[in-house]
Amino acid sequence: MCGRFIDPNIRGTDEDFSKLKIDPIPRRFNIKPTEDVLVMGADGRGSYARWWLIPSWHKGGLKDWKATTFNARIEDAAGKPSFRAAWRYGRCLIPAGGYYEWTGRAGAKQPHAVLSAGNEAALWFAGLLSPWQELMTCTIVTRPANAAVQAIHTRMPVVLNTEERAAWLGGSADPDIGAGALLRHHPVARFGIQDDGEDLIEPMEDA
Repeated sequence: MCGRFIDPNIRGTDEDFSKLKIDPIPRRFNIKPTEDVLVMGADGRGSYARWWLIPSWHKGGLKDWKATTFNARIEDAAGKPSFRAAWRYGRCLIPAGGYYEWTGRAGAKQPHAVLSAGNEAALWFAGLLSPWQELMTCTIVTRPANAAVQAIHTRMPVVLNTEERAAWLGGSADPDIGAGALLRHHPVARFGIQDDGEDLIEPMEDA
């Protein structure tokens, strides 16, 4: 799963905020579900969406939606009522500077920062968009972990290379998409829910 991730640093890149024509929010290193995140649709336009998908058919209030839908499993998202419409009509990319996973026992869990091991610093997660009332919401699609990260978790976000991004946005249902993602990880100091800053991804000195 992916429960915390990092804003990408896309200033000065081909996807710079000036090209996207949106106001960047200050870069965050501890993004939590229900916060707004940058998403990019098939048209290449950037916008913000609430990270915790709510299907358009939900009739209650925002706080009435209790299902855990900030992640969607690529293996079964197409058939899940919560994700079915977004799978068909709401493909998007969610750029990230990395994400976190935790290992160990409850009460003493060790966080790990997972970052790009390729030439491109940003990771491009497969995402799904769902409009609900006046709010755009999204989820990060996950898959079984590859060899790069399976030591710290059994699952990982679907991280897409250049060709796979186009395929995903075009409606690909390939369950192996993202399997070859180039990732690296290292342990970092434990941090709290409100902590933020670039020091969160610094390797532990005694690691």
